[in-house]
Amino acid sequence: MKKILFSIATFSIACSAFAGGLLTNTNQSVHFLRNPAQGASSMEINAVYANPAGLAKLADDGFQFSLNNQSAFQTRTITSTFAPFVLNGGNETKVFEGSTEAPFVPSLLAAYKTGDWVFSGGFAIVGGGGKIVFDKGLPSFEALVAGQLSGSINMLNGAAAQAEYTGTPLGYSLNMRMEGSSIIYGVQLGATYKINDMFSAYIGGRASFVNNGYEGHLNNVTITNAEAVRTHLTNTAAYLASIGQTEQATALQTAAAGVTQLEAGALATNLVLDTKQSGWGIAPTLGVNFNYEKLNIGVKYDFMTKIDVKNDTKDGKDAGMPDFKDGAKTPYDIPALFTVGAQYDIIPSVTISCGYHHFFDSNAKMANDKQKYINGGINEYLLGAEWRINKMFLISAGGQITRTGVTDAYQADLNYSLNNNSLGFGGAVNVSEKIRINLAYFFTIYEDWTKKSANYNGLPLAGTDVFSRTNNSFGIGVDFRF
Repeated sequence: MKKILFSIATFSIACSAFAGGLLTNTNQSVHFLRNPAQGASSMEINAVYANPAGLAKLADDGFQFSLNNQSAFQTRTITSTFAPFVLNGGNETKVFEGSTEAPFVPSLLAAYKTGDWVFSGGFAIVGGGGKIVFDKGLPSFEALVAGQLSGSINMLNGAAAQAEYTGTPLGYSLNMRMEGSSIIYGVQLGATYKINDMFSAYIGGRASFVNNGYEGHLNNVTITNAEAVRTHLTNTAAYLASIGQTEQATALQTAAAGVTQLEAGALATNLVLDTKQSGWGIAPTLGVNFNYEKLNIGVKYDFMTKIDVKNDTKDGKDAGMPDFKDGAKTPYDIPALFTVGAQYDIIPSVTISCGYHHFFDSNAKMANDKQKYINGGINEYLLGAEWRINKMFLISAGGQITRTGVTDAYQADLNYSLNNNSLGFGGAVNVSEKIRINLAYFFTIYEDWTKKSANYNGLPLAGTDVFSRTNNSFGIGVDFRF
């Protein structure tokens, strides 16, 4: 049973609580939450991340800052149907739920403009950011227990039925839990140069620091109703022996002994995981901005960040898995990202915006080579608008359509990606000429993914998983300049 926790080798992907790709958070400010189509942002400080080449259009020389906090609350639900599950509670369909809470996800963006140059930097949670807890474990955990026990349990229940046992048959119960966290801290630095009134360019880079943690256990695997079945088999065997039916009595005695052996083997299952992973990498970023009258277009390319994370596993608590041995390394590349966005002022107080993101997930190496099960990568399509009501107030809203490139073979209970549609809205208040407060709410509606397998979790039995998810995010931030 030591392969039971195998699926958690890519657990960290499941911890991402925000917008973006499999390992990338694109919401680096509250501006994004109230309108995610920020790829052509130029006269706002959030362009430090969204469109750094556009910073050349900042109105004034000097310093500008944006301090933000975002809070995300997410659920993940896997509804699994697998025939052996009936041996634990009488229903072959089970629901496994996990929840993520990330109330404090800060970011800081800064820029200094002097003439045709802008020097900028930022600190943010560029990937992950949450902790996910499955209090009752996962279907892959239980399926491997149920699948390995079901053959023996069914055979012994058959023997008891032949011996005219009418009580509750053998089953199983277990205790399992899984918890994991994933945070990728990012530090960005770069410079923007205004080439002329139409074009500006950016060159910079980002250092990413990965910190993952996993804690889990699977124990107290118990064969239920074992005493009643064993007693019946033993008593019936004694009766048959007393009337001379030796062969039948021996078979029932063997079955009674089989119940005892099954109990001992089940109770011996005690898998514990307590591992932390860390690693880091650096990658460049390039950007270009084009402006003509009321139209602004921004283009950015973040190169792939090559990272290997290394395990720090406590006291051999690796669940018997080589992937979690102390000191072992796992590939954890952050994929390249291409973004393009456009903004147009339809009237002086109203701006419409659109954008496109592509994550090159197939080219980023992942644990167990899961990138092989991705067709290209994730694509995002964005649209939004902003209305500057007066000098003090503005409101904005926008949407994002995300289409995942993963295949059926990629999807697993701790590592799945779903098509989704998101909507964000909010506003800002200029409390003075130099200080603005931003507020926003962002939510996502996901499409369920149904995966049917003829060999569920590698077992020669059919099974089905339905993957679901919810996400709600809130943000508050302050922009200031001097």
